[in-house]
Amino acid sequence: MYIQHFGMAQYPFSLTPNTRYFLKLPNHQKVFTQLIKALDDQGNFIKIIGEVGTGKTMLCRKVLHALECHKKRYITAYIPHPILSEEGIMHALAEELSIERDPYISYFDLLRLITAELINISAENKSVILFIDEAQAMPEETLEAIHLLTNIETANENHLQVVLFGQPELNQLLDRLVLSQLKRNLMFSFQLTALDRDGLEAYVAHRLNKAGYNGPQMFTKKALDSLFKGSAGIPRLINILSHKALMAAFGSGDQFIEEDHVDRAIIDTEAARKKKSFAAGLFAS
Repeated sequence: MYIQHFGMAQYPFSLTPNTRYFLKLPNHQKVFTQLIKALDDQGNFIKIIGEVGTGKTMLCRKVLHALECHKKRYITAYIPHPILSEEGIMHALAEELSIERDPYISYFDLLRLITAELINISAENKSVILFIDEAQAMPEETLEAIHLLTNIETANENHLQVVLFGQPELNQLLDRLVLSQLKRNLMFSFQLTALDRDGLEAYVAHRLNKAGYNGPQMFTKKALDSLFKGSAGIPRLINILSHKALMAAFGSGDQFIEEDHVDRAIIDTEAARKKKSFAAGLFAS
């Protein structure tokens, strides 16, 4: 649509997580580095908390990509939609571990197969790392079933590590009495935060550059200020508003993104209207 108009090779603000666009901003890079170290320390459970749109899925995929270099040490499994029963989550894990099974297998036999595979992997001095995205949506019984798998005794003590990515509601889920033992086994916890104003400017420039843009600064200072107020530094909202602002500029035949283009994008985006109104109230006070 507008990529040729702005001299780019691809759309810079897609909502689909792409590790090529991962930017080493202080908070995100810190969490990435600490997460990799935590996996080396082999804690059973690790928790990553972040508001909607702060880049949890992007970080998850970045870590998965990084672990590709350590196939002799780790086997990774990824479950993006964990709203599953205990049996459903075990089938998902078995699928990730390439365990052949009868589709009508009993829950008991399914657990037996998974346990045997974990023991075999442990005997090879490897660990399975299970990444669960949107973990705040998991039924407590399903999360407890995963917890029980980490208690299997093997030669390699930490045969299964679990990394939970979730919204702040995940904290409330883990506070439930039935999950108190799991919470005690939580070795590390990290928080993803929104970008500050400088981080937002670096983020926008980085994504434009990765998309192939090599001209002068496309977003004016006032446009970036408005973008920050409308997005509150949330990467997903930054992407939505930037894409709409580019569309508005393209429609007007403009080469640069002005404050008006961003404001039109904010008006067209309910979540951004609320954030900008809130920010205006803060500045007024």
